[in-house]
Order: sequence, then C-alpha cells, then structure tokens
Amino acid sequence: MTTPLAIDALLSSRVRQIEVSGIRAIWERAATLTDPIDLSIGQPDFAVPDALKDAAIAAIRDDHNGYTMTGGDAALRDALRTQVADEFGWSVGAEADSDVIVTSGTAGALTLACLALLDRGDELIIPDPWFVIYPALATIAGGRAVTCDTYGDFRMTAERIEPLITDRTKALLLNTPANPTGVVLSDVELADIVALCAERGILLITDEIYDRFVFPPLGNSAPTPATVSSDLLLVRGFGKTYGCTGWRMGYVAGPRLLITEMAKLQQHTFVCASSIAQQAMLAAPKVDLSPLVARFAMRRDMVVDALGDVTDLVVPEGAFYAFPAVAEGGEAFCQRAMDAGVLVIPGHIFSSRDTHVRISLAADEARLEQGLQILRGLMR
Repeated sequence: MTTPLAIDALLSSRVRQIEVSGIRAIWERAATLTDPIDLSIGQPDFAVPDALKDAAIAAIRDDHNGYTMTGGDAALRDALRTQVADEFGWSVGAEADSDVIVTSGTAGALTLACLALLDRGDELIIPDPWFVIYPALATIAGGRAVTCDTYGDFRMTAERIEPLITDRTKALLLNTPANPTGVVLSDVELADIVALCAERGILLITDEIYDRFVFPPLGNSAPTPATVSSDLLLVRGFGKTYGCTGWRMGYVAGPRLLITEMAKLQQHTFVCASSIAQQAMLAAPKVDLSPLVARFAMRRDMVVDALGDVTDLVVPEGAFYAFPAVAEGGEAFCQRAMDAGVLVIPGHIFSSRDTHVRISLAADEARLEQGLQILRGLMR
C-alpha cells in the first residue's frame, strides 16, 4: 500500500496567502435558504441584449470557434482603438504611443497588469474598501497590496494616496465608479491623482468596469483620468455593461510597451479571450443602454429612500451597489439579515474594517423593495 501524496506540503506560499472569496462563502451559507431575497451578487439581473445574442450565435455558425490572435480579433481590436482615440484623443495602434488588447474579462486584464509590473516586495496601492480580488492580485504577482483608507466619504484622493508612496511602489489601482461603495470620483480629483502619479513615477491603473453605470446628476459616462493622460492603464469590460459576465470579455489600453508585455503574458496564460464573445462584442454599439441605466438609477433612489434616514449612507453615484454602515458590524448584521431571508455581504470582505455591508442593486424592483424594508427594520 502506497503512502498518500502529501499535497499540503507541496502547496506554494502564494496560494497559502490567498483566501477563498468571502462572497462565495456567503453563497454557500445561503444555499440552505428557501427563496431568499438575494441582494448579494454583483451580477446584472438583465438579459444579454438580442443584438449580442444574435451575433454570438452567428459567430458559432460562421465557424469563429478557433483561437484569435493573442491581442484579440483584428476587427474588434481596431474598433476599440478607434473608440479610445475618439473618446480620449489618444494616439492608438501598433506603431503609436498606446495600444489595446482584448482580455479574458477585466480580472484577466488586471492579472496581466500585476504580473507585468510587480516583482517580489513591490507595492500596489489599492483603495480600502476594495474590490475583492485586488489584494490577491498583488500577492499572486509576488508583490504587496498597500491600502488607502477612504472611510468617511470613500473618496480615494491624491492627498490620501501620497503618504503611502514608497520606493517600492510600482502602481496605484483606482476603481471608479467603485465596488462596493458606488462612489464616482470627480474630474478634479482624477486630475490630481494623474499629476501625483506622474510626479512620483508610478503607474496609474484605472479599473472602469462600471464606466457606463453613472446616475444623475452625472452624465452618460463616468469621469475618467484617460481624458487627462494616456500615460496610464485603462481597464474596461463588457460583462457588467451588457449582462454577459460569463462571456469573460474585457479590454485594456495603455502605453504600447506595457501592452506588448501584457500580450506576451496572455499568450502563455489565457492564450486569448473567447473568440465567440469577441465577435458578439462587435454588435455592442447597436445597444442603447440609457433605459437600463435609468432603471438602476431608480433602484439607487429606492435604497436612499429606504435606508438614508436609518443609517450612515454615502449616496451611490454609479455602479451596482450601496455600502451602508451597520451598528453591530457587518458579519453580525449579515447573519441577522440572512435569518430574515435577505442576502447581503459583510464589509470585511472588501475592507480591513467590518462596519458596513454591501447591497447589490442587481435585483428586480419588487424584490429589492421587499428586501430593503426588511433591512430597514433590522437597522432601526
């Protein structure tokens, strides 16, 4: 009889430092509930637009089922280059200052960026609260995440960032509109951050997966540092915008040298993004998102009306979320909410603190209103 292989002894220190997503853990705990009101998941509750479904089906039937070039399908890559040039005035292309590649979701783009930038001991500044994968990305790359405390108004400003910069800082990761807070930074705040990064010689990575989800009184798209400078890494995606998160579609634009190195890493990891989904994204400009965004703005207003007078709530200006404070702590409150049939996420999943909970707006209005009234009763 052979001795069982000691897998535990073979595991890397890298994987030992990374915990299972706390959001997944909540889902597992909730599996025992009957028909809970799910305000936990950051996945759109709307169907993929027919134009994209039709384009994906056509791509399969037209045999676009093999690998694309590492950087992406030529037609989609050219369309994204044109979009970036038109929207921001960048010089984009294989021989220009900047370039674009298609990635396996925005998570794929951020993973490639961290692998391309961070050596052991290098530092990546991230906001606190953060999106759940940010600290893990630095760890996977061998670096270290340094958190910027934004509590109070949840605004990651140059004034808060500057004291955190050291001689090991390689990059700053910004998320606006933000998950989990819904905060959208202003043009002035973003310009100040661009200037600080330029002065200190660090790369600004701007995660703008929710760029189209901004609410009144803001306009049709979120402010972005890409209008101020092309000397940064712009990360955007299609999954949240068009309800096709499982298609894993994102793209990244930035300095051509960095984009080239990220493409090299993609070749040896993800290989390429889904060929079928890339073909479908060529139809994205046909989709009018304004009715959908207006619906999410109405949901934001529902959250503010229901909870604004019973808790400390920074009014979300974009994305899919609200992040209200809870007196007894996020974990304890979420357990009480779960006992009452409502799923929300404790703040410690996104933060060094556990003073808040994240509420997702990605639920139909009737269920959202029902859940909000239960949460209101628990907060009073």
